[in-house]
Parts: sequence; structure tokens; C-alpha cells
Amino acid sequence: MDEMKGIDHEHALPITCLFPFLYFMVRDLQVAQTEEDIGNYAGFLGASYMVGRSFAAIFWGVVADRIGRKPVIMFSILSVVIFNTLFGLSTKYWMALTTRFVLGALNGLLAPIKVNTAWGLGLVVGPALGGYLAQPVEKYPHIFSKESVFGRFPYLLPCLGVSLFAAIVLISCIWLPETIHKHKSPEKDIKRIKELPLQQAYWDSPRKKSLLQNWPWMSTMISYCFFGLHDTAYSEILSLWAVSDRKYGGLSFSSEDIGQVLAAAGASLLAYQLIFYHWVHKFLGPIISLRIASALSILILSTYPFMTYLSGTGLSFALYSAAMMKSALAITISTGISLLQNNAVLQEHRGTANGVSTTAMSFFKAIAPVGGGVLFSWAQKRQDAFFFPGDQVVFLMLNVVELIGLIFTFEPFMVLPAASDECS
Repeated sequence: MDEMKGIDHEHALPITCLFPFLYFMVRDLQVAQTEEDIGNYAGFLGASYMVGRSFAAIFWGVVADRIGRKPVIMFSILSVVIFNTLFGLSTKYWMALTTRFVLGALNGLLAPIKVNTAWGLGLVVGPALGGYLAQPVEKYPHIFSKESVFGRFPYLLPCLGVSLFAAIVLISCIWLPETIHKHKSPEKDIKRIKELPLQQAYWDSPRKKSLLQNWPWMSTMISYCFFGLHDTAYSEILSLWAVSDRKYGGLSFSSEDIGQVLAAAGASLLAYQLIFYHWVHKFLGPIISLRIASALSILILSTYPFMTYLSGTGLSFALYSAAMMKSALAITISTGISLLQNNAVLQEHRGTANGVSTTAMSFFKAIAPVGGGVLFSWAQKRQDAFFFPGDQVVFLMLNVVELIGLIFTFEPFMVLPAASDECS
């Protein structure tokens, strides 16, 4: 699986690279009638990638099961090279929307592979590329002239950076081994499934059961969708809240400030995944660790509204600490859910199963940016409310979604194999 870490990194870059300049790109495309409308259009543009992926994820999962992971991975990376570059060349809103949608539809990476360690690196590199390379004429006038191609297409350079990295990864895929035909269903995995009679029934004839009849897998997918909805909405709301004015319950941060927070959160995620998660998994297992992580996430989110009373070093310490811990907790949850999902189906069915779960998750992640933007705008209008003012309502709703996901990790909603706490 080590060979795929760079690939998952490449999957993260097209998503995270967009965050720093999305607002400015929508503004420059002149599609919004007023400044207040920019957020709405930005939400739809941000969601278009996930919408495209939700339409095609099952297809890519089935294809991966039939012809192998390697061809799907290589085609997906090639689509990043082409359509991410075209996105940087967009001069109309509909062009940007279309290229992001097609990029999501052709990107079958998440269905055949889920390697969360490299995602943390993408969360660091992606925002850096977007933040430092977007609008190069304005930032580096001594290097780039207004008459250059980057003067006409101010958001092409960060997209080219991602595409260049994708091209390098694509070449390296020549030496990527195919794994689909190299593994057989291990007897020990089946022998460990004996705690719950219902679970045993599902494993008695796994090849005869459809995914929709496999409740152990379906139950993990439901939690996966709610956690995905929460994480995507949190990422958007955190940025909006941090840069909004303090009179609206925000922190009055600059884009550079929030970019540094996001990069630090990504770096902490990477360090946690590489150094600490192995021990968390070893002693607690995926199900216990994700339940604890979800509960702690709710507690941490509850502290965000009160950070508006802080300033200077105190505010920086509180926000950086909370964002970094939240990032580590989120990867604990997503990794645990992925392990539980893979344990609920046989090896030869995992591509299809991950494709179905990716489709459902992509739908939830597609509505999260739009829903998060609407919620945030509504909350700002009731900032002076006596009962749960705006900034508190925003994080309260995020906690409600997280709580629903947590509830669905317990019986009778989730049915688990006996070895769920030991699965690998």
C-alpha cells in the first residue's frame, strides 16, 4: 500500500488547492450580482467536484473490481492532468463548474484506494499551492507581467502545479503493482466474525448477498456519510467564520491567517497518522477509537464560539490547538470507518463496496458546502439573538450532525464483526 501514498496525495491536491482562491476566482468570473452572492456561487463550484464523483463512483468501483485497480488509478490521474489544467484556464463560471464536475466524475481514485496518511500531506501542500501561486501577477509583478498567460489566467499557475505533480505520479504508476488478483479471502477474517448471530448470517453466504442486504456494511456507510457531511461543512464554516468580522461572531482573520491554520491542521494530521494512530488502533481498535474521537470532537467544537472573546497569542494558541486536535480526531474517525467497511465485505467486492459508499458520501459532501454557506449566512443575521446567537448556532448544528454519526455507531444501528476492534 505504500506505493499508493503519493496517489492519494494527488487525489487530495485538486480539492485542497482550490480553497485559498475559490472566493477570488468566483469574484473575477463576474457571475455574482453582489458581493454577498459570491459565497453562494462559490458553494456550488466547491460542490461540483463531489456531485460529479457521486455520479460515477459506483462505476469506477465496479471497473476496479473487474479489470484491476491500476488502470483505474492511472486513468484517474490522467484526468487530473487534463481537467485540472482546463479549470485553471476557465474564463466563465460555467466553464469552471463543468471542468470541476467532469474532474470529479472521472476521478475514480477514492473507490479503489483509501490511504488517509497521504491526505494530510495534501492538506498542507494544496493550500500552499493555491495560496502562494494564485494571482501571480499581483503577488510577483517582478516575475510575471500582465501580458503573460498568467496575467490572463490568474489561477492557472496553481492548477499547473497540481497537474505537473499528477504527471509525475502518472509516470511512477508504471511500476505500481496490481493487487486485485494477489489476495484471497483469509480464513482468519471469517473465523473472527462470530460475536453477533445476525453478523454471522451475513457472512455465511457473502457472495449471494447484495451490498444493500449486507447490513453490517450498510450501517457503517450511514455513519460514514454523516461524518463526511460534518467534515466538509466544518471545513467551509471554519474558513468563513474565521475571516468574518467580529461583529458577526467571527475572528476578523485574513486569508493568510486562516491558510496557516489549515496548513498546521494538515501537518498535525499527517504527523498523527504516521506516528500515533498505529498505537491508538492497536490498543483501542477502530470502533472504540472512532467513538471516542467523535465525542471529543463535539467537545472541541463547543469551544469555538467562545474564542471570539480572546485575542492575540491566546486566540492563536486556542484556535491552532483546537484545529489541530480536530484534524487528528477526524482522521481517526474516517480511518476507523474505512476499516469497518472493508471488514464487512470480501476482498474481491471491496472496489464495488467503496464505490457505493463513495457515491453516498459524495452526495452528502456535495450538499455540505451549499448547506454550510446557507447556514452561516442565516446565522449572521441572528447574531444578537438571546437564545443561541448566530455563531453558537453554527457550531451547534455541526455538533448535531456529528452526534447523529456517533449514535449510528452503536447497536441496533450498527452491526459489527466480532473482530471489529482488532481488524487490520
